[in-house]
Parts: sequence; C-alpha cells; structure tokens
Amino acid sequence: MNLLERLTFFIKDNSLFEADDKILLTVSGGRDSMLLTFLLAKAGYQIAIAHCNFKLRGAESDLDECLVRDFAEAHGIPFYVRHFDTEQIASERGISIQMAARELRYSWFEELREALSFDKIAVAQHLNDHIETVLLNLSRGTGLQGLQGIQAKRDRLIRPLLFLKAEEVLHYVQEYQIPYRDDQSNFSTKYARNKVRIDIIPQFKKMQPDFERIFEQNIAHFKESYALLQQFITPLRNELFIKEQEAWIIEKEKLRKHITDLPLLYELFSPFCFSKSVLTDLQSCFDKESGRLFQSEGYDLLLDRDFLIIREKEYKQEDETIITSETKSVSWRNYSFCCDYSHDVSIVRDKQIAKIDANLLIFPLTLRAWKTGDYFYPLGMTGRKKLSDLFNNYKVNVFEKGNVPILINGNGDIIWVANYQLDNRYKISGNTNKVFILSCK
Repeated sequence: MNLLERLTFFIKDNSLFEADDKILLTVSGGRDSMLLTFLLAKAGYQIAIAHCNFKLRGAESDLDECLVRDFAEAHGIPFYVRHFDTEQIASERGISIQMAARELRYSWFEELREALSFDKIAVAQHLNDHIETVLLNLSRGTGLQGLQGIQAKRDRLIRPLLFLKAEEVLHYVQEYQIPYRDDQSNFSTKYARNKVRIDIIPQFKKMQPDFERIFEQNIAHFKESYALLQQFITPLRNELFIKEQEAWIIEKEKLRKHITDLPLLYELFSPFCFSKSVLTDLQSCFDKESGRLFQSEGYDLLLDRDFLIIREKEYKQEDETIITSETKSVSWRNYSFCCDYSHDVSIVRDKQIAKIDANLLIFPLTLRAWKTGDYFYPLGMTGRKKLSDLFNNYKVNVFEKGNVPILINGNGDIIWVANYQLDNRYKISGNTNKVFILSCK
C-alpha cells in the first residue's frame, strides 16, 4: 500500500471520521502536521487549518505562522489563526508555559470547532509520540491505564498519523517536497519528552532495529489487558460509586470488604487519579479519622462518617456578592435571596429567613463563603463560637460548609449563617423599629 492507502485504511479501521465530515486540522508548521494537511487535502477531505501563535519564540513564531498561511492559500484551504500572550497567561494562572499553551490551544480549537460546525479536530501525532507517551507514563507510575499511550480517537479529537514512525514522516515530507519548520526547542533535552526521544529510544533501537513496531504491538497488548480488567472493574465501580449532582458517593459499608485490597482500590479509583500512597493512607484511617480529606491533582476525597465523597477540585476565585440598601434580590452561587424592609417585629422560626434590626446594618453587606477563623455570637448565647464548630455540631461536611452563604455587615461582623443561625447581636429587640428581612432559597 502507498502512504495515502495506509492513511485511508487507518482512518477506516479506527472509525476516525466519515468521508463527508468536516475536519479542523491543528497545524503548527512542523513536519508531522504539514504532512497530515497535505495528505488529507490530496485525499479530498473537507478540511480547514487552525494555527496558534504563542509568541514564545519571537520572529520564529511569526515565520511558522507565515509558512502555514502560505501553504493554506496555495492549496485553497481555509485558514484560522489565534495569537496568545502565553507567558503572561501562564503567570496569571500560576502554571507552566507548556501547560498554559496546551490549555489555550485545545480550548480555542474546541471553540472554533463549535462556531464553524466542524465534526472533528485532527492532531498530527505519530507512532513515536505514542511510544514516548507510554515510556513517560511508565516512569511516572501511571499503571496499566497509562501504558495505553495516546488514543487514536477520543470524543471529537482524532489522530490519523499514529500509524507512521517519525523517520517515515521525515521521509515523506522530503519525497513530496512539503515545506515545514523545525521548532528548535524540540532538540533540547531539558524537556523530559525530548530526552526520551533523543537519548533513550535510540538506545532501544540499537538493541532492536524494529523497536517502534514491536513496541506498538506491546501497546496493543496493554490495551487488551486493560480492557479485560475493566470488564470486572467497571460493573463494581458502577455499583459502589453513585453519582449525585457534582459528587460521587460511596457507602463505607459497601467498600469495606474491598478496603484491604490495594491493587483493586487503585483500579476502582483510577478515574480520579489518586496515587497508591494516598489510597494507602485511606486504608489506614478508614475507620479512624472521619473528616479527613485526600487529594489528587484534580479531585478531593472526603472520608465522612458513613460515606466517601469525591468532588472535582474547584479552581474559581473567591466570589462575593454585594447587597446595598436598595437591593431587592440577589444571587450567590446556587442560592437566591430576596431583600425587604418591614415594621413587623414578630419572630419567624424559619431558618431560611433572617429578620434583622435594620438600624444596626452598615451597607453594603456582603455574601461570601466561610473562611478559616470565622466566628459569630449565636442567637440565644452570650459567648462567641467558631463557624467551624457550628458546622461540626450540624454535621456539615467540608464540601458542604464551603457553600454555605455567610452574611457580613459593613463592619466585618457576621450577621447570619444562612439557613443555620442568626447572630445574637443583630436580633430584633424591644428597641427595634425597622426590620431588614432576607430570605434564602
């Protein structure tokens, strides 16, 4: 088979896309993405090019953009480009430049795909990228799941060149005289992936010249083994992990018979990326430390009294909502509040309604989440109490207490722990002649 026939076979064998699908190609200007663009254009597929200029290499980045743009114009391919101030964005988000570039490009690709009704997003990773990923995952201890490498298809993201070795890519761009540009950072071994490609894989090839194809077969075996394992794990996980709104709930009693089996725990919790050391800690305090929080890169796990609760980490900034003297209604997270005034000083025994002495208020008021060290003077008591103790009394877990609205006076006092308790200092008294009413839904 010639190259175009091999590509067509790989696309069909992996069900990457249909002949009439619209494909958005992510093209950097490197040899692999330029080869994929050339081949799909030659095969007559409906394609467009998306190029990211990350402004990281000065004039070199602009030359990459010019090459891709010129190629698109010469072949009548629609071209889209987005410029990013990557260094500034990485600094603002507190992440590495590489991570920022990855997040920016995939976010924009999906945005562009939706806006222009493309069916798939194609990335030009090849067999050596596949192998490098497996070797990196092996060094990081990601387990059998990580040994599957790069998927040819994940949702709308496809990788049609995974069948080609890196040396074949170079051969074909030279044979077809396809223009491309090399990113010089790809030749620096200070990056882990480059070190694997430049230093480690050549050593394997000295021992086994056909290393890539043999390793490709090994990856296929890893995938088969993982799929076989999931036939047992998935039904058990579905039985134990119950999805409720934004959390997964696990009954401790149902998990108890499996808690000593660390390999099984690791596979059960693998979608949430908890390490074996974290799961070992969970085993040791399973019946001892209610309220203990365990963390992975993307998830928090709470060991509660009768349940384990898993939630995705929230990376949102501290949010506050202002209430002025003129405010009629306002929202904070999933709560809605209605504001009103009255001269009715009768007591309402409804924890969703706060009747406050209006003359004691200093506007603007603030609605926010609980903070460490917060305290107030609970209604009916003379002394102060930490909000953390109040939450413990009501058996509010660490996830729930972070979403309880706290009403703050302009002087910094806590007026009301919404849906729980009013502060004694702001209650209606014999001297009250105007009442501020705040109701929570």
